[in-house]
Parts: sequence; C-alpha cells; structure tokens
Amino acid sequence: MRKIRGLILCLLFLLSVALSAQYPTVEIRAVWLTTSWGLDWPTQGKTVEQQKSELCDMLDEFRKLNFNIVFFQVRARGTTFYKSAIEPQSSYFNKKGGFDPLTFAVEECHKRGMECHAWFVTFPMNQERKPIPKNKQKAAAKKYPEHYKLVKNQQWYMDPGHPKTKERILALTKEIVSNYDIDGIQYDYIRYPNNDRTFPDNDTFKKYGKGKSLHDWRRDNINSLVDELYDTVKGLKPWVQVSSSPLGRYKVLPHAPNDGWTAYETVFQDAAGWLQRGKHDMLFPMMYYREELFEPFVVDWVANSNGRPVTPGLGVYQMLKSEKDWPLKDITKQMDYTRQSGASGQAYFRAKNITENLKGVKDSIRAFYPYQAKLPPLTWLDNVSPNSPLNLQVYRDDSGKLHIAWEAPDDTEDFTYTVYYSSDEWVDMSDPKYIIASGIRGNSITLPVSTGNFGFYYTVTASDRFHNESVPAFAAYFSHSKYEQ
Repeated sequence: MRKIRGLILCLLFLLSVALSAQYPTVEIRAVWLTTSWGLDWPTQGKTVEQQKSELCDMLDEFRKLNFNIVFFQVRARGTTFYKSAIEPQSSYFNKKGGFDPLTFAVEECHKRGMECHAWFVTFPMNQERKPIPKNKQKAAAKKYPEHYKLVKNQQWYMDPGHPKTKERILALTKEIVSNYDIDGIQYDYIRYPNNDRTFPDNDTFKKYGKGKSLHDWRRDNINSLVDELYDTVKGLKPWVQVSSSPLGRYKVLPHAPNDGWTAYETVFQDAAGWLQRGKHDMLFPMMYYREELFEPFVVDWVANSNGRPVTPGLGVYQMLKSEKDWPLKDITKQMDYTRQSGASGQAYFRAKNITENLKGVKDSIRAFYPYQAKLPPLTWLDNVSPNSPLNLQVYRDDSGKLHIAWEAPDDTEDFTYTVYYSSDEWVDMSDPKYIIASGIRGNSITLPVSTGNFGFYYTVTASDRFHNESVPAFAAYFSHSKYEQ
C-alpha cells in the first residue's frame, strides 16, 4: 500500500511538472488593435475623455489576459492616428484639446507592462466610394500624384517602384520613430496588391526596370524599401523593433496545397529573406487559414526564421458569421500548434473579437495564458545584460498593502522590471508561475497583502530595451503573518 501511495505521489509530481512546463516563460502574445473605420477603436461621436476611457478599458482587458504587445494602428490609407506634419489625421478620433492617440496609447500600454508597436499600413491609399468607369479614370488620376495607381478601378495604391513612394514611406517612418516612444514599428501591406498581377506599373517598369524581369524588379522594389526602412529606424533608435505582417504563406510548398496565394510568388514579398539578410527583427505572418493551409506553413516560417522571432497571426475574425464562421476549436487548435511548433508566440486579429469574447475566445486565451511571459531578447542587436537592480525593499506600506521597491541599476537608459516570488531564497526564473509582474516601468509595485503563517522571498530583475535580463537582485524575505512587519 505504501508503494502504491508513493507511486501515486510520484505520478502527481511528474504531472505537476509537465503542466508547469507547458507554459513558457518567454513568449510573444500580441494583438492588432484596428483604428480603420473605428473597427476596434475609437467609437465616433464621443468626447476625448470617453474615447480615452474606451481605449483604457480595452488595454485593461489585454493586461488581465497576460498579453505583452499591442499593435496600435497609426496609419491607414493615407490618414494617421498621430500628429503628422505630412498626412492628414483621421476623422475617427476627437482632436479637441490636442489629443494625440499614439502618445496616449504608448503611455497607457507602458503603464500596464505592455509594449506598443506602431502598426503602419504601407502602400494602400484612398478608396473611391464606387468603381471609376474607364472613360473617367484619366481625369480622376489628375487629382493624385504620379506615383499613385488605380487598382481594380477603385483602390488608389502607391506604386512601390516609384522613388516618390519610398520618399513618403521613409519620411513618415522618421516622423513616428523620432517623435514617439514606440517599442516597435510594423509594416502591413508592404507588398503589391491582392493577387493582382496586372498592377498598372508598366510606365514605372520601363523607366526604372533596368533590364530585370518584371517579377524580380517588383520584388527588388520591396526589398530595397525594407532595407532602407530598417537602416533608418536603427539609425534613429536601435532598440525599436522592425517587423511586418506578410501573407501567411511564404512560398509554394511541394507537400502542401497551392491556391496561388503566397507572399513570395504572388505579391513579391520576400519576407523570410528580410530575416535572413538581417533587415527585420521579427515577422507576424497573417495565417488566417486552417489545417493543411496552416500547419505546414508554420513549420516553413520557423525553418526560415534565421533565429529571429516568427509569431503566427491567428484569424480570430474568421469566427464571425459574416466571415467564415469558424468554430472556436479551429483557433484553439492553432494556439496549441504554434506553441508546440517552435514559433515565438501568437498574435490575434483583431482586438474587439477578443474583448467581446467571440464564441468564447477570451475565455480560451485566459486559460492558455495563466501566467505572464517575458519578451524574447533581441540578441542580434545587443546581447549585454544590464546590472541588477539595487536596494530591494519589501514592506507593508501605510495603506496596509505590500510594497516592493528598488533602485535602477544605473541611469544610462530606461529599464523594465520583472518581479518574482518564491518560498526559497533561490527563484526559478524559468518557471512562469513565479512571475508576479513583468514589463514594469518605474521602481515599485503595490500589491494586496495576504496574511497567514508563511512568508516569501521576493526579487526583481532589470531588462533593457533589447529585452536582455539581468541576474536577480538580492532577494528580500517578507513574513505574511499579520503580527510581524
């Protein structure tokens, strides 16, 4: 009987270890927050304070769900959600009182321990309310610069092969990176239009093609822009992460279906090549497909990652009845698969589908992320860890709450902090269940105090803006007995 009891205890221990191991300590958990047409935010007609409150409520939800990156859409079809001297600001937000949505979003994300990446729609511009008849297209084109092209008689698109397009995108990038404390910038639609091999760029090709094939020239146009964008961002702020959201399938795979819709062949987007050439820090492919159009391509992205984070974008919106009406299990299966495949995490499109708990997806995400996770270190940019925080103190403050405070390692840069606890003086930093909070900006946190005949060791690490983490500060013990201080 004693042997059986021992065997049961051993099995229970192994099970607990296995359950803990399935939750990573380092993982990207990102969400796209759409401002186009106010899809996720903001609701039009509200006051500035109402719009701010609406955004804060949404960010609170993502903090509770243990997300760590928010892609905040800052540009869409030639209008901006920040104060731009180059393009007009969107009519969807209330501009009274000098309200700058990007400044506010960055500050509020940082307060909640999340990074804010500027989501930038690259080439698509104005869209006509209805298609323009062919006999009126020349007249319509006179209203726009020469580097604008009309696609499918309705969508204006900046010509990737025209030098003025590159000038505009570079100028906007400099404006955002220079003026805002963003953690990253992500380029969406940095490609030729949707499955459209008849993009009307014959004039540009004749002028700038230089003997290349049309497809190679188009691909080189995108590659050239990506290279300049990356170098420009790193020249301004080396820690700002450069990423994009390419089509979800990189190239045609011999062992997977081919429906003529890939990044490399169809829209001339050599996304994995950007990682391999060192001109991207990470990728978030839009993998809004299922099964044989999903799993083999996740494996392919990971294989082509060059050791940099590749985080599949999951199409939560496909569960809408107005879209594909997917069942919830399709999304949860993909969440599991990406974690098992060696991908760097998960990204979700889009925010409101989660906060409104579409088909129970918010509940599933809550269970999938029971602990916080740290962001992967950007070792190709900087691999030197900062010094440890100093003078860690743990005490009950005047309000009776647990106060954990420390000093920065030095004053050379901004740091974020991760606070841990443990019943032992040595804290297992590889187990996420010991993380109290990560991504903290500032030198203290305040928590409710539980009381009883027990105590914990508390410690804190510092991370630089490249996510390099220090060794822990000397741990401080706190007795939770209400009779001890």
